[in-house]
Amino acid sequence: MTPYTLLFQTVFRRMDPERAHELAFRAIETAGRVPVLRDVVQGALAPYLGRGAGGPGSVEVLGRTVPAPFGLAGGFDKNARAVRGLTMLGFGFVEVGTVTPRPQPGNDAPRMWRELDLHGVRNRMGFNNDGAVEMAERLRRLRSTPAGRAAVVGVNIGKNKTTSAEHAADDYARCARLLAVEADYLVVNVSSPNTPGLRDLQTTAELRPILVAARAAADEATRAAGVRRTPLLVKIAPDLADEDVDAAADLVTELGLDGVVAVNTTIAHDRGPGGLSGPLLLPRGLEVVRRLRDRLGPDPVVIGVGGVTGADDVRAYLRAGADLVQGYTSFVYRGPFWPSAINRALTRSQGSSSAGRVA
Repeated sequence: MTPYTLLFQTVFRRMDPERAHELAFRAIETAGRVPVLRDVVQGALAPYLGRGAGGPGSVEVLGRTVPAPFGLAGGFDKNARAVRGLTMLGFGFVEVGTVTPRPQPGNDAPRMWRELDLHGVRNRMGFNNDGAVEMAERLRRLRSTPAGRAAVVGVNIGKNKTTSAEHAADDYARCARLLAVEADYLVVNVSSPNTPGLRDLQTTAELRPILVAARAAADEATRAAGVRRTPLLVKIAPDLADEDVDAAADLVTELGLDGVVAVNTTIAHDRGPGGLSGPLLLPRGLEVVRRLRDRLGPDPVVIGVGGVTGADDVRAYLRAGADLVQGYTSFVYRGPFWPSAINRALTRSQGSSSAGRVA
């Protein structure tokens, strides 16, 4: 039993899951703000993060050199508070959010549950976040330092709960406009089950105007700032029928978007309210990634996420056609050394099936 497993079994599992998350999150955030501690920990756990282009395991994708192919999925750092702490622990890239134009508290508690028998987590958080203006300011401060500029950061954007479906495109456009300059990529999240009516926006007719508006707003912002165009991706649910996955891929092609993140949490369970994540998502996640790659062809980026517990799962996503892979739930169960262990295993086999997509 590892020290973290002992801590989890004796302390964390006895605590309210959201409180345990916040305590662990604050520890990571605080450590990431202490330069000497941060550099020592990163040097020990994740030396590959400082090797830049051509380093073992690095991937050229989305216009950036991503130092390692395994990163953190959206939902853990909702407000871009702990990016340096999370990269310190060995994630090759970090996706922050979901962020909405206006701050919102999310759904009432309880809203997070551990499903211990599944090594899963079920949540109905409801996009609790500090809002796009506050996140943009945090990302500007992050980018003011060399280490902050080196971090690869995606931003997952959504709509406020009180915004009607007919005005959803305005919310996504506002987030894109505020955050495109500081983001390495943007992700339009229409697949969370915890905002009423959000998943209905995954239909082609509803999704098209959202993606068009977000793309136009991001381009407007980056042109005005004189910086590179920010890639735009869309995140889809595992519960989509295969023909709807195909339709989403066709829309990405039609609009010239940069890719897809697959998949979000599932509502196909009988555990109670909210979306379920964990190892049970792996088979469907691999199916969706494989289907997207077949439909999209070689160029658009596919980020695979769902059910990753170890390096073999990341390799499975890469073989299925993913360019990058994300995890989250096993971070809760396996602790702070988990991301570096995965990326170390992948970088050790650089040059074969570990770094980047496998044909």
